[in-house]
Amino acid sequence: MNAVIIEDEPIASRRLANLISELAPEMKITGQITSVENGIHWFKNNDMPDLIFLDIQLNDGYGFDILDTLKDHPSIIFTTAYNEYAIRGFKYNGLDYLLKPIDKNDLINALTKFRKSRVPHDSIMDENKIARIKNLFEKEYKHRFMVKVGNQYNSFNVQDIAYFKSNEGVICLHTHTNQQFPIEYTIDQLEDILNPIDFFRINRKFMVSVKAVSQISTYFNSRLILKLTPKEEEQVIVSRERTSNFKKWLDM
Repeated sequence: MNAVIIEDEPIASRRLANLISELAPEMKITGQITSVENGIHWFKNNDMPDLIFLDIQLNDGYGFDILDTLKDHPSIIFTTAYNEYAIRGFKYNGLDYLLKPIDKNDLINALTKFRKSRVPHDSIMDENKIARIKNLFEKEYKHRFMVKVGNQYNSFNVQDIAYFKSNEGVICLHTHTNQQFPIEYTIDQLEDILNPIDFFRINRKFMVSVKAVSQISTYFNSRLILKLTPKEEEQVIVSRERTSNFKKWLDM
């Protein structure tokens, strides 16, 4: 079986190729495409693969732009940092939709679906399937946090929060009015319950609101350094593996 990876981040492409090699040794990667332009050229000059791993947001457009040039295409496993394209992705008969960073178990499940399918997809998406997918990705995100202030409890809307910071295992929310309060959540939990349109996890310690980012500068080793409002005394650095998706997040 042959597969093609369409991904504009070299590190992510190599990691995915290595995972595929480990989990599906019977699968040969016949192309690693980095742009819409290269993708259109590649499909004009190569045999159609059995499977496409497709990142949706590329540097020069969308993965959908490549698919739109093809009369027919094989099974597709979408790989992306954003869930808002899920419905459109499945209308292209996507086999699965994996959010970055790609979890190994999720990839195992997607490859299992592919092995079980191995039949041509219908060109029309079943409406009940679309409804199920829509319910899956239109999840309800957290709107408020209850925190203890002295002997009382206050409720803060997420719109009031500038960023979250982990300090020796304690997570504090920092408001736009420069208040901070400890909360009983981990950064991993916050990443799951907060709307990814409004908040982005830049490294192991910080999850920031788009409204809090006041300045972005380049930093060594292909990273970025941020200035936040209100001011954070500690250096706020976007990790190298999250830099590309952080730029896309700001450009949404």
